[in-house]
Amino acid sequence: MISCLVVDDEQSAVDLLCAFVRKTPFLTLIGATTNPLEALSLLQSQPVDLLFLDIHMPQLSGLDLMRLLPGRTRVVLTTAYSEFAVQGFELEALDYLLKPIAFERFLKAAQKARPAAALPLPAAAPEAPAADYIFVKTESKGKMTKVDFADIVYVEGLKNYVSIQTATERVVTLLNIKDLEERLPARHFMRVHKSYIVSLDKIRALDGNQIFFKGTNTYVPLGDTYRPAFFDALQVMGNRK
Repeated sequence: MISCLVVDDEQSAVDLLCAFVRKTPFLTLIGATTNPLEALSLLQSQPVDLLFLDIHMPQLSGLDLMRLLPGRTRVVLTTAYSEFAVQGFELEALDYLLKPIAFERFLKAAQKARPAAALPLPAAAPEAPAADYIFVKTESKGKMTKVDFADIVYVEGLKNYVSIQTATERVVTLLNIKDLEERLPARHFMRVHKSYIVSLDKIRALDGNQIFFKGTNTYVPLGDTYRPAFFDALQVMGNRK
């Protein structure tokens, strides 16, 4: 089965493509959205084999989104504009579907993903660098905020959402702390309490069960359960330096 994500800023187009995916035996739909930034956030946290992607969208165009995709994700572009076909194929799109899209034409494009999904990427192709940021949903409906990993000082879990504290701002996002922990690079971030994740690079001092950060008197608690692993991580950091 080939996992699919549908991204189009028109809900009617999303509904049509989702119906096509469900009719196709070798495709499985894992999500659909009219928000390209939400799609980018999902793709950073969950592998997807095939993306049905519109080109003209607010905030982030389909072509710009393609440039940010993980290497394994294949793309079929869906658009009402033929003039972007060359750019799409230069970015190695599998196919280019012009709206209105008939199911027979959709199926032909989907068939191209079957051998492509089974083949590894060429050995000579360089691996795409890991993203050094995440997009997170905020309290404002439909708004996504980009947060650079390098700016995060610590994360605090607050029931059904979390607060991301940077040196300059506090970002409240509609995630739980476990979800965010899985999306942060383990090399630089660590759970130190049931309600806190810290940036190991931002730690200034440890006083008893209190972790202090560089450039501020702010501290977070170190839970007893997390103490042994925390000191192991500090030892690894010391060896790296």
